[in-house]
Amino acid sequence: MSKTIIHTDKAPTAIGAYSQAVRAGNTVYLSGQIPLLPESMTLISETDFAEQSHQVFKNLRAVCEAAGGSLNDIVKINAYLTDLSHFATFNEVMAQYFAQPYPARAAVGVMSLPRGALVEAEAVMVLGE
Repeated sequence: MSKTIIHTDKAPTAIGAYSQAVRAGNTVYLSGQIPLLPESMTLISETDFAEQSHQVFKNLRAVCEAAGGSLNDIVKINAYLTDLSHFATFNEVMAQYFAQPYPARAAVGVMSLPRGALVEAEAVMVLGE
């Protein structure tokens, strides 16, 4: 099985040795997105968790679209929060980008994230034949 590297200028460029996403067969593995603005590679906000969460989903959506899919094709999300007291806010923001049935998800509390981000999310997307 071959793999295809996914890249779009509508999402932040990788800040390490990784690709924005990799497609293998009908499955697309989306790398973690932090709330960077693609045009400036700076955080959308230093302290506003909801605003950061929105940017994470906008970045994920851009990568999904570059791979030929949409957020609706995501089957699994892993979310990383530096403060689990923001869990309810993350749920509220996520609900604005997804409809039922929701993808499977894990939410994990972490000590820190790149660039001082408060939230990061990665996903797995499955595309139709």
